Formats: sequence, structure tokens, C-alpha cells
Amino acid sequence: MTLRYEEAVDWIHSRLRLGIKPGLERMLYLLEQLGHPEQKNKWIHVAGTNGKGSTVSFMRTVLQDSGYEVGTFTSPYIESFNERISVNGVPISDESIVALVEKFQPIVEGMQDSPFGEPTEFEVVTAMFFEYFATMHPIDIGIVEVGLGGRLDCTNVFTPLLSVITTIGMDHIGILGDTLAKIASQKAGIIKRNVPVISGVTQLELQPLFQQWAAEQEAPYYASGADFKLTAVADDRFHFENRENRLADIEVGLVGAHQLRNAAVAIQALLLLPEHYSNITEATIRKGIARASWPGRFEKLSEAPVLIIDGAHNNEGIETFVQTMSTEYPTQKSYVLFSALTDKPIDQMISRLQTCFAENVILTTFDYPRALTAAELQVKSEKLNVQVEVEWQSTLLELINKAKAEAAVVSITGSLYFIAEVRAFLLKRITATIK
Repeated sequence: MTLRYEEAVDWIHSRLRLGIKPGLERMLYLLEQLGHPEQKNKWIHVAGTNGKGSTVSFMRTVLQDSGYEVGTFTSPYIESFNERISVNGVPISDESIVALVEKFQPIVEGMQDSPFGEPTEFEVVTAMFFEYFATMHPIDIGIVEVGLGGRLDCTNVFTPLLSVITTIGMDHIGILGDTLAKIASQKAGIIKRNVPVISGVTQLELQPLFQQWAAEQEAPYYASGADFKLTAVADDRFHFENRENRLADIEVGLVGAHQLRNAAVAIQALLLLPEHYSNITEATIRKGIARASWPGRFEKLSEAPVLIIDGAHNNEGIETFVQTMSTEYPTQKSYVLFSALTDKPIDQMISRLQTCFAENVILTTFDYPRALTAAELQVKSEKLNVQVEVEWQSTLLELINKAKAEAAVVSITGSLYFIAEVRAFLLKRITATIK
């Protein structure tokens, strides 16, 4: 009997019960059962604490504008589960999801008796995208976003054309380590022998480490600030320069100074590809960088009042959010609705928001296994002297009404899972009435 789409996705999500299992043996065994689909295409591998999704978007758009079929694998999703596996920005169809699950079910469930055990949800979805691009929707190149870390992430099972590392920050310390150097060593695990590495890492103390790790793999290393650099000329424009090229006045389609840095990393990567993809030109780079978009990354959903949603799921993300708000809306009153998962440094994130937005920060929760409980909200309220609200929907509507009357800005930030829920709510229920 053919599965319905909802049943197929439920089966995938049911594997969340298996949690996170770092390591590659189980993933390689699963791919072996499928005939190693990961070996059927050319790839770019992207790791980093923040900026992965935006950098993927910049590269995808340029490659697409150069005439190529570009597959992407990203996480988490913002609008629908299907968008995690996309071609030229178009998500995989419901029918293809069903077909993949029907093929995968007996293989995956049969692994219960293997020495490796059953694969997790992320491992299953990772194998699905490899299989989809190998047998169902051929591509010219795929761009793969690491799920967690790099070295032991289940995407780390192929040799790419390029390895890209966007940023390093203190996130997932329980798994990746409690220092920047330890976290960096996990991200650097995607470096492969003789494969060029493009790094947007800014911390000076980490640069020698990455140079060493690249040298050990005889991998050409391109570091931001040393081998390529950007000079901002406006909030959304910059000059790019490396040893061979200078691209003046590049327009960036995504908002924020950090997006100029992500765009520069993407351009350096793209400039290494013409040997394989000769259609990439300065014109397609300019066009693609300018028209790139990425839902949930400082995305403006409304003008009256201004509604901003921005996924900022760690300290570095919150700092970037604060800086971008200060640049884009330096004089307007702002309300901030915030929620994060319990394994994040919530106290520090709230404190940083309060330094900029004072008493206009509201902490809330949402429907997700690792979200804050009502009791935990109350503890945070007393400890941090922050306003808390259990029902984010009604709170958001109240903030929108206040902002209308005061010509203020409403920003929703924090967990990408939270952002996804809020975005769907706004687009479906109230966008038509507030524009």
C-alpha cells in the first residue's frame, strides 16, 4: 500500500527518538546498502557555527544563474520539511518524499539487527538527499550543509570539490567541546586531502590551527583577511579582492554586515570553480549575490509596522542580530520576542538583548521538545527580570498592535525552529491585514 505524504514524514520524524549519534560507520553502512549514491555527484561541503545557510544561498544562486542544476541540502527547514532537499531553490516534491521513504523503510528498519543499529532521523534524511540526486533528480553540483560539527557529522562521507568553513563560535559545546579550538577542530574535520579550503573564520588565534590542519591534508587554504578580503562601501555593497581578482561594488541581497562577509566567502569559493564550471563569470557572480535570499535571516515580512524575523540561535547570532538592528533601525523603538532551546546559553542571550532593547524584550516558548516549559519561563523571569509570556501567538498580535500605534519595530528572534513557526503564523494569518 502506498504511503501518504504525511505518513512518510511522520516515519522520518519518528526517528528523532534515536537522538544524535555522532560517527560515520552507521551512515557508511546505510549508503553501502544503497549502492553509494554519495559518489554519483560533485559536491561543495559547508561547515560553520553561523552563516552556513546564507553562504549556501549565495553559491547556489550564482551557480543557478550560471546555468547549472544545483542541489542543496540544508537544515533546519523554515517553511516546509521538503525544502531541506532542493534543486535550484525548488523543494523536493511530496511524491518523491513518499517514493524515497518506501525505498528506505525496509533498509533502515532492517539495520536494527546490524552491528550499527538503526540510523537517526538526520542520517536518514542525509541518505535520502544523496539518493534523490543520484537516481531521481540529476544535478550538476550539490551544496551540502553540515548538520552538527563536521568531523563526525553524517554528511562527512564524500570528497568534495571545495570545503567551506564560515565561522567558529561557542555552540553545541556538550558535543563539540568547550573551547573555540576544540570546536574548530571538529569543523575542520571536513577538510580533505588536496581539496581547497575557504575559511571565513575571524579569530586570529584559530588561523594558525586551520593553516596547520589544511597543510596536513595538503589542501590549498584561503583565509578571509589574508588570501581574500572585502571592503564595505555601503550597508549592502562591498569591494572583493584576492590575488587574482578585484570585483568592485558587489551588491548583496541579504541584510547585515555579516552577510557581506558570507558573500565574500562564497565569492572566493566560486572563483575556484571555473575549472569545473566554466559558465561562472563576474556577471553571474554579481547577479547571483545580489538576488540571493534566505527565509528567516533578518527577513522583513511587513512595512507597517516593520516586522523582522531573524534566526539567532547562539550568542554570536544574537550579537549579529543586535548589530544589524542598530544599523537598520537606529532610532525606532523596537520590541523583541525571543525564544530558544534549553541547551542554548539563554541567560547570556537575553542579557545581550536587554542591553539594547531594555524592558522591551519578551521571552516566550513554543511547541518543541527542547523548548522552555512554563515553569522554566517563570524562573527566567525572576532571575533575569525579563517579561515572559507562555502564549507567543497572542503576545505577538499585541506587540503588532502596539507597534502600529507607536511606529515601532517588532522583531522575532532566537531558535530557527521558533522562527519557522512564527513565520508560518504571520504569513498565513495576519500579513494581509498589516501591510
